[in-house]
Amino acid sequence: MIDPGSLTAGDPNGCDTGHVDRRIHRDVRVDGVVQGVGFRPYVHALATRLRLAGRVGNDVAGVFVEVEGAPADVGEFLALLARDAPPLARIEHVRVSESPPRGLTGFEIALSSAHGTRNTLVSADSATCDDCLRELFDPADRRHRYPFVNCTNCGPRFTIVRDVPYDRPLTTMAGFAMCGPCQAEYEDPGDRRFHAQPTCCPDCGPSLTLGNASDPLADAVRRLKRGEVLAIKGLGGYHLAVAAAHPTAAAELRARKHREDKPFAVMCADVEQARELCEVDEQSLRDLTGHRRPIVLMPRLADAPVAEAVAPGNRYLGVLLPYTPLHHLLLRDLAEPMVLTSGNLSEEPIAYRDATPLAGIADAVLDHNRPIHIRTDDSVVRAGAVLRRSRGYAPEPVTLARRCERPVLACGAELKNTFCLAKDDHAFLSHHIGDLENLETYRSFTEGIEHFSRLFEITPRVVAHDLHPDYLSTKYALGLAGVELVGVQHHHAHIASCLADNQEAGPVIGVAFDGTGYGPDGTIWGGEFLLASLTGYERIGHLATVPMPGGAAAIRQPWRMAAAYLGTEIRGWHPDWDTVVSLAHKGINSPLTSSAGRLFDAAAALLGVRDEINYEGQAAVELEQLADPAITDAYPVRVDELIVQGVDLLRAILDDRGTPRPVMAARFHNGIAAAILAGCQQARDRTGLSTVALSGGVFQNVLLHTRAVNLLADNGFRVLTHRRVPTNDGGISLGQAAISACR
Repeated sequence: MIDPGSLTAGDPNGCDTGHVDRRIHRDVRVDGVVQGVGFRPYVHALATRLRLAGRVGNDVAGVFVEVEGAPADVGEFLALLARDAPPLARIEHVRVSESPPRGLTGFEIALSSAHGTRNTLVSADSATCDDCLRELFDPADRRHRYPFVNCTNCGPRFTIVRDVPYDRPLTTMAGFAMCGPCQAEYEDPGDRRFHAQPTCCPDCGPSLTLGNASDPLADAVRRLKRGEVLAIKGLGGYHLAVAAAHPTAAAELRARKHREDKPFAVMCADVEQARELCEVDEQSLRDLTGHRRPIVLMPRLADAPVAEAVAPGNRYLGVLLPYTPLHHLLLRDLAEPMVLTSGNLSEEPIAYRDATPLAGIADAVLDHNRPIHIRTDDSVVRAGAVLRRSRGYAPEPVTLARRCERPVLACGAELKNTFCLAKDDHAFLSHHIGDLENLETYRSFTEGIEHFSRLFEITPRVVAHDLHPDYLSTKYALGLAGVELVGVQHHHAHIASCLADNQEAGPVIGVAFDGTGYGPDGTIWGGEFLLASLTGYERIGHLATVPMPGGAAAIRQPWRMAAAYLGTEIRGWHPDWDTVVSLAHKGINSPLTSSAGRLFDAAAALLGVRDEINYEGQAAVELEQLADPAITDAYPVRVDELIVQGVDLLRAILDDRGTPRPVMAARFHNGIAAAILAGCQQARDRTGLSTVALSGGVFQNVLLHTRAVNLLADNGFRVLTHRRVPTNDGGISLGQAAISACR
């Protein structure tokens, strides 16, 4: 972590051990997430304990430190600097240089500097720490039940930062002047709030409102208990809340939000309450209780005390624990779980400036007057994998295996959009933007790019985009002037994203399975075997192509894909079956596709799971939930010359009629996993490669993902999977950026 090239000869910590009696001076530069995490107070305390003189300060590049004192004390300081750093700090480099002693006395925190090239990293928002929670519920504490308690170890960061360096005047806390006691804490080196920028209390900080209520919090709890829909302003935007066990309230929220089937998230007061709803394994427990506090998808208990409308027909629940003091207070007083879902109409981004967009949904608004600078939705994880990377993660960067010679903007995909700005070896993947299908989401996309560009001082010279000409992200890129444009094939970007996630460059056998992606041959790709690296790719195999009768209609109505695959082999499955088969046969409005997602749709239709969907991927999600994980045998499928005959799996379903549906669903999943293995074995024979990268939205399916990884590993393959960024289209922008960095 300490750059050895920056140290002088002698002691490895930069101290001349041959002259122990004289004072030495070292200048230290610390890079990483070191602002807004209590790093300066930590350095102050460490230097003071070791009797060192000097100073520490923030600037646009990170943290600078000067230390002067006895060689042994300076050496110990440098040895401990990174090792004992605050829990939210993420130190990437420590560079040390030598200069003559200056006769310094005392150690101080210097004024921040806004000059120079910006290289500092910004901390993500962090859940309320244990120390602040103790204060929150201590009747003797002056912050007792104050909904905005925070310190250097927790609280708002990314969502309130307007610019760097991270100091109060450059955050949305600028309008709240600290009172005397808070100022005293802020200036006391021995206090937990020493130089904590959002420091506040009931006398000087933000406050709650709920209409004209004299006690907004108590009124909010009363409204939830009697079944009202409440809008609540949080860290990154407004949420909509109802009591999770209240059937009428949950159904009313679903109707008002125009969200037919997609599950709502549920917030629980603590782990014990979460265990009453779900099976909580060790990985889920770590995710639930960590400082990021995402929504964690877990198997739902049969007798979970939640209304059916919360997650209709779903065997999983998305559960999260409180991450702000306000949430803790609400859950403590409510004494039961509550639905907490994004404050928006379906398909629109989360509201964050005011609650006006929620006027037709919420009965009342629990509001506060601390502005949110950048809207940030909740993150989602499942089985340790990040499905939506947003609050708690963004804007912490991913370190690239290869440095960018020129600054890059990657515009991402159309669905589950994120963008990515990259310079040097840092890729700043944005928070979740959403589906670029309306003006408000597109505005969130463009405003986010402007904010990141300013925050990290990145002026792109290279702009990467998807090949699909109708994506709004592509149109945005094509409308920029004075930049080099790089078109990146969708599935190559998926595999590059997995490589970047693992800090590798390839080449690998890439298996990219998803719903749709623009293919250079004019077909719709989605079940691809690629020979891929960050510098290029070759399509070496894929699922056999079939028509998509009706185009986008085939996505909304999965039975159409069953008709496309099986044609006249069966009859009478749907009133329009013969018409759709004829369209597919004639190629009328029926583009060819190799999509794995559409194959899952066809299987779901044949198994009676779903003929029409209300949200993206619904049929595949429900098919996975139907499958019995205890079943290990698989339907057979031909893989000839790296072409997977998906129709074999559907014919096997027809031949297996009479078998319990959970068994059939499992055999289908196992057949897909076996086809992936067969394709990779043929690719290994052809290329000599034995490393496989798995990416694409289909691999959100834990059953398929687990079976495929185990089969590949058991047959001698090294398998790369996503760890820090989504395997779905939320990771596309990182792949685009990594590819562009290599050009």
